[in-house]
Amino acid sequence: MNKIKRNKPNILITGTPGTGKSSLAEQIANSHQFNHFDISQLVKEKGLDDGFDEEFQCLIIDEDKVCDELEEPMCKGGCVVDHHSSEWFPERWFDLVIVLQTDIQVLYKRLEKRGYIEKKITNNIDCEIMQTMLDEALGAYKEEIVITLPSNNVEDSESNQAKISNWIEQWQNINSLHSDI
Repeated sequence: MNKIKRNKPNILITGTPGTGKSSLAEQIANSHQFNHFDISQLVKEKGLDDGFDEEFQCLIIDEDKVCDELEEPMCKGGCVVDHHSSEWFPERWFDLVIVLQTDIQVLYKRLEKRGYIEKKITNNIDCEIMQTMLDEALGAYKEEIVITLPSNNVEDSESNQAKISNWIEQWQNINSLHSDI
């Protein structure tokens, strides 16, 4: 259990690009009146980058600037963060880490629809096959707070929302009992 006292938990939703992180994070945040931080969007909006990667056609995230930007809201709790990478966030921030996984045929179609260049699609498919995001999460956080969920279709999304909502309710019940002692 985290030593930081919060009324609401913080959740990280991670996974290969195209697995549905932002959609799920937004739905959870809206359902529970949490703050949603889509790291890619935050970097664009606040200029928290360190240049542009021509090879992969994306901004290079300045991790220190992002962490500085998020420190205060994360300490307060009630945050859902989504990003494909997870190892550089402080471990103390999160009470639950969700790793979304998608069938590679489904993932390929999603990335192609986004207009990703072939090299970027291949790189992301390789990451999904090798379970890179899961390995990264397990290496950065306590195993008991990391869970994997499938994200192939609408039914998976609805099931994932229900599971996370139940977890939030349980977390709040347990932590409200401890705060009364």
